[in-house]
Amino acid sequence: MGEKMTGMLSEAHIPPPSPWLALTEIHRAVVDIVSLRLSRRALAFAPTGDGHPVMVLPGFMGDDGYSAAFRRFLGKRNYEVHGWGLGRNLGPRDGVLQGMEQRVRELYERYGGPISLVGHSLGGLYARELARKMPECVRQVISLGSPFGEGRLSASYPGKLFAALNPMDELPLDQDQLCVAPPVPTTAVYSHGDGVVNWLTTVQYNGHDQTQNIRVRGSHCGMTVNPTVWFLVAERLAQEHGEWQPFESRSWGNILYPAGKKKARA
Repeated sequence: MGEKMTGMLSEAHIPPPSPWLALTEIHRAVVDIVSLRLSRRALAFAPTGDGHPVMVLPGFMGDDGYSAAFRRFLGKRNYEVHGWGLGRNLGPRDGVLQGMEQRVRELYERYGGPISLVGHSLGGLYARELARKMPECVRQVISLGSPFGEGRLSASYPGKLFAALNPMDELPLDQDQLCVAPPVPTTAVYSHGDGVVNWLTTVQYNGHDQTQNIRVRGSHCGMTVNPTVWFLVAERLAQEHGEWQPFESRSWGNILYPAGKKKARA
């Protein structure tokens, strides 16, 4: 079941999601919010963790307020949860990556061990880059609808705005390395219902033994208010440090996680 994730995206130009998905994105995000409210009692049974630190990184044009409810939930699951603390995410402009590196280092030293990074959309790209640059400080990375794959700019509706705010020749990122999995346990959460970026750019191709793509149902904007995403992130974070295992959905879980067993390896 699910898609076969065994080759690199060969085409440089990938179209954005269908106009229907884009036009209904906000409406479907509202459905995610309603589903979350109806799932509060069930989420009380989500796995709890060992108290290690977690940092949640916002998507493009978002800030820490956008993920406040998500962070509160993770805090109740026994994690030391933090936002990124850098205001609105307008892209990797001057000082942004350095500020995140400093924050990761501070949390690593404060808690005496590596932290988990959860990033929505552009925040997931940051999380992957942080793990690549300072793997000793990062326990695992979970990206939510993050377009790190080849063809990402043409595959995204906000691509032109992002390029206007962040000229390609000035980005402090190695564009050729964004699609390469960081050297830590890495989970890419994606949805065929993504109306902002083409889901083909949000999955890991040719990953290592500790990478996995997990499909959920829902919108792009609703990733941080989607109850199935909340449960999944809690389950991923609850694993013992150094004992990462791929997510295995039970038979009933295939409804919520249609590609839950699909690994991202060559």
